[in-house]
Amino acid sequence: MAQVPQTFFDALAVRTWCGLALESLGRAREEIDAINVYPVADGDTGTNLYLTVESAVAAVEAVFAAYDVGKPTLADAARAMAHGALIGARGNSGTILAQLLRGMAQVLAAEGETAHTDGSGLRLALRQAADSARQAVAHPVEGTVLTVASAAADAAGGAAHDDCGAVARAAYEGARVALAETPGQLAVLERAGVVDAGGRGLLAVLGALVETFTGEAAAPVAHQVAGTHARVQGGPPDDGTPHAGAEDCTDAVAAGAPAFEVIYLLEAEDAAVARLRGRLDALGDSLVIVGGDGLWNVHVHVDDAGAAVEAGVEAGRPYRIRITHFGAGDVHTTGAERPPRERAQRAVVAVVPGEGLAGLYSEAGATTVLARPGEPPASGELVQAVRRAHAREVVLLPNDAELRHTAAAAAEQARTEGIRVALIPTRSAVQGIAALAVHEPDRRFDEDVVSMTSAAGATRYAEVAVAERQSWTMAGICQAGDVLGLIDGDVAVIGTDVTATAETVLDRMLSAGGELVTLVLGDEAPETIAEHLEARVRESYLAVDTVVYRGGRQGALLLIGVE
Repeated sequence: MAQVPQTFFDALAVRTWCGLALESLGRAREEIDAINVYPVADGDTGTNLYLTVESAVAAVEAVFAAYDVGKPTLADAARAMAHGALIGARGNSGTILAQLLRGMAQVLAAEGETAHTDGSGLRLALRQAADSARQAVAHPVEGTVLTVASAAADAAGGAAHDDCGAVARAAYEGARVALAETPGQLAVLERAGVVDAGGRGLLAVLGALVETFTGEAAAPVAHQVAGTHARVQGGPPDDGTPHAGAEDCTDAVAAGAPAFEVIYLLEAEDAAVARLRGRLDALGDSLVIVGGDGLWNVHVHVDDAGAAVEAGVEAGRPYRIRITHFGAGDVHTTGAERPPRERAQRAVVAVVPGEGLAGLYSEAGATTVLARPGEPPASGELVQAVRRAHAREVVLLPNDAELRHTAAAAAEQARTEGIRVALIPTRSAVQGIAALAVHEPDRRFDEDVVSMTSAAGATRYAEVAVAERQSWTMAGICQAGDVLGLIDGDVAVIGTDVTATAETVLDRMLSAGGELVTLVLGDEAPETIAEHLEARVRESYLAVDTVVYRGGRQGALLLIGVE
């Protein structure tokens, strides 16, 4: 069914565009993954672009949901789109796309409280997007997504009319021509017979922009580029020669390429980021730093991952740190197909709220997804983690009651890919710890799932946190700054002292019995709280053991589990 066209670029157009872009990338994801040949062979550009846009969609939807009456301004929606893409950016291609959207948002948000802009505003936004993305890359290379973005902006500047539909269509056609020419600009693309994967992904996003303003799908992309063997569809080249997948990047590939991809969000001042660029540029390649206003997304390929993270620590506060080891077969592959890595029989994938617990879960053999407070992972991120676990059977632990539906959607998608997935509805990380403790991968899958489910279900959970605002609770009215003790998800205690409130919560939980208390301390918990609670258990509850972990920046001051 044809999309109802948007006449102007307003908040609703931003929402429509993001949704259509996500659908387009969803259809093209596998195709884009399949044509990656520059410069690192990890074949996930399509997936990275999809996850980046999925995060942008979630942010835009959240802005619309916040309005009971009316709708957000164009500036509100554009900023949300850019912020969502920034915090959800995956890989080099996703990081660059986030900067493209940020560049557009800088122009669209400059309209202030204006309800909409026209084709002239869209033309300026596309120009700012291309220029800001190019500036974010340490060493731009032609024949990449940057080239395609610049061509789109150039073509938009020459559009015959000033309506948004004409500008969007001109940008798409300019990008389509530029994409077809990328094999002639990068030898690695020409040898493999493919166009640039990141540029192909951008074309899908621009096609969604055309559909937003015209109600019609953009012209299809040709399967072959005239005069070359370059492909824009998945599968091997026409001559049957196999090729390796690779993540789209914008620095030249060289022999002895770095072994690690390091990505993190960074809270830092502009001056510190300028110094960080120099540090990371000296450490590796494929450096892209995007963002602004105190929040940045950092991407680099290095041999010394620790040094790249330490540089971030010196610059500000890095978090959501992702380190991927390409492996010799990934980094040094130049055209030969590498043998596939053997799948493990079983794996556990878990969502965890803090870096400390991520380390604990990883030591226990789980593949982890780090969830920052207020920024829960999307289903696509969970699917990617299931794929990363590379197992025939996967046990999924969401560790949050509000993630149950998201996790269920991820499990269903993974099953369509032939992976056997069991979702255990853990509502807290301490329940996940209990489940992991009885996990035995050598058991039959069903037996292992039943045992882990039983252990999680037998674990009562609680958390101690600080109220952000006045609200009604099951324990009465709390004020901003009050200390809340939640047991099994409901507020049970309202206090003024963290340690005293935690002790009350623990006493209530142990009144029903228990053999083991698990305490997970957040970074902002009082230094003496663990010692105090351990002493309380030792003195008042015979034969009850206590184990203490440090969770890091986990949102809650304290997590408590009793089993």
